[in-house]
Amino acid sequence: MKVTTEQIKHVAELARLKLTDEEVKSLNMEAVIEFADKLSELDAEQIAPTNHVSDIYNVFREDVEVPSYDRDDILKNAPAKARGCVLVPKVVE
Repeated sequence: MKVTTEQIKHVAELARLKLTDEEVKSLNMEAVIEFADKLSELDAEQIAPTNHVSDIYNVFREDVEVPSYDRDDILKNAPAKARGCVLVPKVVE
């Protein structure tokens, strides 16, 4: 598949890459596409999918519902409050 200079510049613009004309000319996109095509020829039916290259896994805690803090206790140290919320100075006009 032939990749034109205009296509490379378009994709670079979409990716917000600023490539010089020399960099665009030095890219060998045909070789990249040929390599990707070779990868698609591989038989990967017997290979189990992986999420990570090493044996790392997340340890999740049990999702347990617990009572929340009392609103009045939270607000008793607030310097200013209004309608059950902490009142802060206006920062945007």
